[in-house]
Amino acid sequence: MTWQEVVLALGQILFLIALIPSIVTKDKPEIWTSVMTGAVALSISITYLTLHIKLAAVMAFLNFVAWGILAIQKLRQPKRAKAKRRAKRA
Repeated sequence: MTWQEVVLALGQILFLIALIPSIVTKDKPEIWTSVMTGAVALSISITYLTLHIKLAAVMAFLNFVAWGILAIQKLRQPKRAKAKRRAKRA
């Protein structure tokens, strides 16, 4: 493992840690932000794999997963709000 791989992996870990508050709170980024950033993270992961930088590739893939979780959460938000409104009416 080279020092470059360690630096790239640490950078990906920091990005992942920075996403945790968004995943656990109600406030979510816009859907297209999540989709596009997730797509970039996936392309970075594939690029790292082709360069045989496996640890950084795994960390970038986990970032892709985290952005995917955020996208799914954002898609489900309006449904929850509508369900709450319906429950209040009943």
